[in-house]
Amino acid sequence: MSVSVILPTFRRPDGLRAALASLMAQSRQPDEIIVVDNDPHGSARTGVANAAAVARCPVVYVHAERPGVANARNAGWATAKGRYIAFLDDDEIASAGWLEALMAGADTLGANVVFGPLRGEALDNATGLRGAMARRLYSRPGSSEDERLDAPFGCGNSLVDREAFDLPNAPFDPRMNVSGGEDDLFFAELARQGAVFGWAARAHAVETVDANRTSWRYLLARSFAFGQGATQAAANARPRRLVGIAFWMAVGLGQLVVFGVAAAATSLTGSNAAASWLDRAVQGAGKLFWIEAFEPRFYGVAAPVE
Repeated sequence: MSVSVILPTFRRPDGLRAALASLMAQSRQPDEIIVVDNDPHGSARTGVANAAAVARCPVVYVHAERPGVANARNAGWATAKGRYIAFLDDDEIASAGWLEALMAGADTLGANVVFGPLRGEALDNATGLRGAMARRLYSRPGSSEDERLDAPFGCGNSLVDREAFDLPNAPFDPRMNVSGGEDDLFFAELARQGAVFGWAARAHAVETVDANRTSWRYLLARSFAFGQGATQAAANARPRRLVGIAFWMAVGLGQLVVFGVAAAATSLTGSNAAASWLDRAVQGAGKLFWIEAFEPRFYGVAAPVE
């Protein structure tokens, strides 16, 4: 069955080079690799052309000139020809058996959406509580065996059978272009359509994290934005789910208070436990303060320069 890999990129030439090299080394080659350059200046064009010259499968360059993570994913989705769509981000490096493991997971689990594990690397500059927080936010551990999941993860390191769903050519919400969370809404829609989520334990990938993304300001903003997703999904539904908004705001208030106290109590006794409580407390604040005025800006022109 045909598989397209969508690889969005924004001004990360080294990351893009590593991600492309990992895709070209796959034991199960993609039928095509779609690189979506989200830099208005098209800075990735030459690097993609160099990769296309030596790749064993077609490498397609798409220039999505309007910066925004949803714009980039939509451009890749509209271009891709495969039945299955795999997502890899430009800060991720896939293991050699990554795509083969995702496809095997879809087959053996009867899943139409599959996720694999991520391991955060290059976190040496972050130690103590900050290091524990970074490892928590940039890693996706899970079972050592393939299994079905009750809930989805994010787009990076995922596989979707698009024939299983009724989706538009631009399924990612552009309102999330700068803040992120477009994948939360995307997978929420797939769940509404009856998605079966699966976990492919051998579909390993590494997320490389630069120093800009391990500062306290960035880590807390990332956690806060993740928390906003649940309430925003209810707010952005058609029609708007007012009961859902109220529910998630109430949950957020409870998390902020209870987990905030737990984070404070454990901050001096164990960084891993404290990071867990702190992450949940900040996510609670995100659920409570979910409106656009509080959204952190991570993507497109708001992305940090590396």
